Amino acid sequence: MAEVPTTSTTLLRDLAASAENARWGEFFARYEPMMKSYLATRFPGVEADDVVQETLLALTKILPRYRYCREEQGCFHNYLTGIVRRKALDALAREQRQRKLAEGLFAETGAEGGENAPAAAMDDREYAAWRQAIYEIALRDLLTDESVHDQTKQIFVRTQIDGESADRVMASLGVTRGALDKANLRCRTRLQERIHALREL
Repeated sequence: MAEVPTTSTTLLRDLAASAENARWGEFFARYEPMMKSYLATRFPGVEADDVVQETLLALTKILPRYRYCREEQGCFHNYLTGIVRRKALDALAREQRQRKLAEGLFAETGAEGGENAPAAAMDDREYAAWRQAIYEIALRDLLTDESVHDQTKQIFVRTQIDGESADRVMASLGVTRGALDKANLRCRTRLQERIHALREL
């Protein structure tokens, strides 16, 4: 694992004062090697750059309330590593949800056994990669489709991909359960249609 940086109380104080502070670049340069080394060792399957960015975003919200304990050697290092770990676990859970969603959509569109599915010419790993690539293209098309309301897409991403509870999403967006279910159904239908079209190409 990369060397643990020495904690700078002035750096943490400056960053706590503003999420736009220019010293974030200094923080990134100081702690990014440590974070990526930890991820490579403990979570080699995750996208390290994404997890690091999620960690930095979380820190912009956490640092104004965080108090560094000078007496506890490695206090901030341990705290930061805990955030990185949680974000890595979140990323793995999100990937698992997306795989399950993709599997369900392919099964519902008949893509698993359709004559245009190249499963027979691929091993399991290649076929899974082919299927995942089509799902990701379809999802990207959905999320950039201006005919679908932004709130509809937000509901789908938060509940079906990020795994937020329906109650939490309804409360934050001020929507009913019926509206939430309708939004998810619309997005799922759009994804099914796009997956069907892509696998026929």
